[in-house]
Parts: sequence; C-alpha cells; structure tokens
Amino acid sequence: MAQQKTSRLLRKASINFLLMSAALLILTAAALFIYTRTLLDNEIEEELYSQVAFIEKNIQEGNQPKSIEPILSIKRISAERLTTVRDTLMYDPRQDEVELFKELSKSANTTNGVYEIKVRTLIIESEDIFVGIIVSFLSILAIAFLIVFFINKSRNERMWKPFFTSLDKLRTFSFDTKEPIVFESSNIQEFNDLNIGLNELVTKIRGDYNNLKQFTEDVSHEAQTPLAIMQAKIENIINQNGISDTQYEELNSIQKDIKRLTQLNKRLILLAKIDNDQFANAQFIDLESLIKERVVDFKDLSENTFSVEVKPNSKIKIDTYLAEILVNNLLSNAIKYSVPKSTIHIKASSLMIEVSNTGNATLKNPEKIFERFYKEGASKKATGLGLSIVNKICTYYKFKPSYRFRESEHLHQFRIDFSG
Repeated sequence: MAQQKTSRLLRKASINFLLMSAALLILTAAALFIYTRTLLDNEIEEELYSQVAFIEKNIQEGNQPKSIEPILSIKRISAERLTTVRDTLMYDPRQDEVELFKELSKSANTTNGVYEIKVRTLIIESEDIFVGIIVSFLSILAIAFLIVFFINKSRNERMWKPFFTSLDKLRTFSFDTKEPIVFESSNIQEFNDLNIGLNELVTKIRGDYNNLKQFTEDVSHEAQTPLAIMQAKIENIINQNGISDTQYEELNSIQKDIKRLTQLNKRLILLAKIDNDQFANAQFIDLESLIKERVVDFKDLSENTFSVEVKPNSKIKIDTYLAEILVNNLLSNAIKYSVPKSTIHIKASSLMIEVSNTGNATLKNPEKIFERFYKEGASKKATGLGLSIVNKICTYYKFKPSYRFRESEHLHQFRIDFSG
C-alpha cells in the first residue's frame, strides 16, 4: 500500500484557512462586482432620466435647447417612439476616438410638437470609478485576511504547543531512562485528557517491559545451575570406561551444545544487567593496554595475525568489565568471519576503535548486523548476541557503532565512535 503524503498540522490548517479565505474573497468580489455594477447602472440611468426631464421641461416652457453631440441630441419627430436605454458607440471629439456611451432615448410630446431627446454619458468614466471601488475593496479585504491569517497562525501555535511538547517527549522516550515522563498541563481539556491517557499507557508499557526484563534475568540465572550440573555429569560419563566411540561422539556433541547454551545464557544475563543499570562504576581505561592484553589471549586461539595501531594516551570512560566485553566481542567477531590465516587490523584512539578483517563478500543485510540473534553464515559457534551486546554497550554510553565493507580490499570494518 502506497504511503499517504503527510504534512504538518499547523501548515495544513494554515493552507486550509488560506484556501477558504481565497474562495470567500472570490465570491465576495463577484457579489460586489454584480451589486456595484447594478447600482452604478441604476445611478447612470437615473441621471439620464433626470436630464431628459429637465430638457423636456425647458421645451415645454418654450425654450429650444440645442443638441450637443455626442452627449445630447434633440430633434423634432412626427410621432412618439418607445423609450429605450442602450449602450452605443459614438465618436467623442474630446477624445478624438470612438467611445462607449450609455444612451437614453425618450419622446417628449409638448405644446410645441413631438421631440426625440437622446442624452448620453460616457461609460468609460463610470467604469473607472467602478474599477477603483472594486480594487480598493479587494485590497482592503486582502490586507484584512492577511492580518487575520498571521494572528490566527500565532494563536494556533500557542494553542497547539502542549500537544507538540507531549509529542517531543514521546519521541525522546526510552526504556533505558528511569525518569518518568512529565507532560505539561494545558487549559484545553482535550490535551489534558490526552496527557492522562499517554501517562497511563507509558506506565503500563514500562511496567510490562520491566516485568519481561526481570523474567528474562530470572530465567537466565535459574538456568545456570542445571546447566553446570549437566555439564559435570556428562564429563563424568565421558571419563568413565566402557562407553563406545559412538556414545563418546554423541556425549561430546551434547557437551558442546550445553557450552553454547551456557554462553548464550551468560550473554543474556549481561544484557539484562546493562538494562538494569548495574554498571555505573565507569572509569578511564587505557585502550592500548586493554587491546594488547586481549590480542595476546586471542593469539593462542586463532591462526590469524593481528596488526595493532593505538595512539598514545588513548583513554575512554567506561566500566572495566564492559570495556573487556566490548573489545572481546569485536575481536571474536572478526576472527569468526575472517579468512583463515589473514591479518586482523585494529586501530584505536580516544575518539574511536576500528576492527577490520578480510572477508569474501559483503553482508546481505548490514542494517541488521547489530540486532539480537542475527547471524549470517552457518557458524554453530555464534550465538548471534556478540554484536548485539556491543550495540547495547554503545547505547548505554552513547557511543556510535557502524559497519562498512571496503569492496576493493574485501575488508569488513566495525567502528565505534566514542564521541557519539
């Protein structure tokens, strides 16, 4: 299903306001145009009728007004004609061009005979007045809408501020923090109801998370003793005489599985301890000494060679035990997935540590490399928790882990930036 395009709440509300205002402005302009045009036409016609009445009165009194083209035309006719009002084109000597006039033609039956009186007024002048009224009105209306828009936008931002503050608090919420979320109170009842609901939801989720974490830790602790007993009993059986080669192989396979389960159990306990904030004793650790000690231990277990480059006085603040686990897991991962008898490169400083090993191809899903129980390949020795523990330690101390594959050299590079 295609993702629907989204926009910010205040932006959408402002756009809707502008669209409605624009529609209202257009409708208002159309209504004003029709009303003003009708009113102006009526006023023009009323003025023309008034002029005709005045001229008719003068003729009735014996005066003989003269035609003044193009605004006035008076001539004697034989019979009365219908009164008409129309628009007509006439030559205007003042403008020296043909202009549009509104013309009233009316017959006047006087004692001196029947006259046809035609009075005209230039429409251009009335149109100028008409356009001036419309433009002035729309300008004032547009300015008013803009003022209302910015006032409304400012009021909306203040009104919705508690909502966005609560949203920001939810974005930064983490189970690793022990402090409760405190939502700001608002004078809007709906926002207060939302905050109450969010508080209840967060409290329930945190409680369920802590219960699950405690359950995992308890199960892991309780499993240690029976695993150790099973390991000891199998060793006793293996050391006894009278077992066949087939039995020996099966028992040896069971013993390896128990060792792997024991290792998995210990790592789950470690993750639970990190979650429970049981490693608060951080101190400055000398990376050069730590890395060289770990390399010496791994040399006896691996056919790989190690290249170590550590800048002098490279120190980071971390719990000693977690620092050893961090380096151990990085080196262990490099050994498991490197080409046999290749060189593992280790670079470190107070800002970062980088472990590189030679590999045949890049990972299929590098984005999942730090997830729990994720493994690539069929290694039975791997529990899928080594790099997950590395990631958990990095999260705990706000370090930044990353991975990349340098295809030109077939190098897998795991890097941890201590500056975050």
